[in-house]
Amino acid sequence: MAKVGSDRTAELNALVMTIEHGGFSSAARNLGVTASAISKTVTRLESRLGVQLLNRTTRKLTPTPEGEAFFSRGRRILAELDEAEQDVARFRGKPRGLLRMHSLVAFGLHQLSPVLPEFLRRYPEIELDLTVSDQLIDIVEEGADMVVRSGVQPDSSLVARKICDVERMICAAPSYLQQHGVPRTPDDLLQHNCLHIGGYPLLRRWPFDDPATPGRVRIIEPRGNAVANNAESVLQMALTGIGIVRLVDMLVGEHVRAGRLVPVLADVHHVEPVPLYAMYPHARLRSPKVAAMVEFLLEHFAHAPWRQPASTATRPPSAKKGGPRSRRSRSR
Repeated sequence: MAKVGSDRTAELNALVMTIEHGGFSSAARNLGVTASAISKTVTRLESRLGVQLLNRTTRKLTPTPEGEAFFSRGRRILAELDEAEQDVARFRGKPRGLLRMHSLVAFGLHQLSPVLPEFLRRYPEIELDLTVSDQLIDIVEEGADMVVRSGVQPDSSLVARKICDVERMICAAPSYLQQHGVPRTPDDLLQHNCLHIGGYPLLRRWPFDDPATPGRVRIIEPRGNAVANNAESVLQMALTGIGIVRLVDMLVGEHVRAGRLVPVLADVHHVEPVPLYAMYPHARLRSPKVAAMVEFLLEHFAHAPWRQPASTATRPPSAKKGGPRSRRSRSR
């Protein structure tokens, strides 16, 4: 129970212990304080309430009718408080409760969702509420426990645990490359149909290393006949053979391994690693449910399992004689 102090719980505790143990000295020994401290605390409680709670004699202490009533109810209150503290201690020690989590679409749909059954089996007392969206949110305002975001994170009010780096890949469906040829140089992309995510002008600028000048990066701005407001739609168009795309590897890696997409210009594409973070408010630093999810993410994704090893990357199909066709020659 609580040690003697100036708060109401300590006053109540002093009275209950005194009545239970039949005196100030016995109560003091159990609480690890002096008998004088116990006596002063009970006297202060009586003064605050304006009633006498104990009959004091030289031989023993007995509760007054008011003291008996206060003792009976106070003992139940202290027992409930102890039980509540034990529940909190168990809660802190074991991951449980509602976990509100936000994730990027690419990560949430293609990487996180397939492994969530394992997480929920491992932590059966966690109830997961997952929102998949690329919209930035205020974690505190939205009441989220954690988010998965990419890029530089300047918000010092959040704890950021880096999961891994993601990289962009240039790729296309084999059917597209068989029909329109394989670009052999970055400039060839200007003669190809390249698909983009709308609303992000910087993503239209595709960077390439310049073999003639080490350290120099060339920018190519290819064009195409379709854009979409999210990467998932652009991916689906690429899979049907409409055009060439530049998307993060955690989105296209599975399709590359399966041969549904083929890397293009991988030898000169300038890789721009983008960090992927698990982020959560400092107040939840010690939350077992958040800690469990962060460790789960690191366990499964720190090694970027979606990444296609360069040594086993699918080779693009041979270009048709004459190389890439012009837009006009392949218009449909």
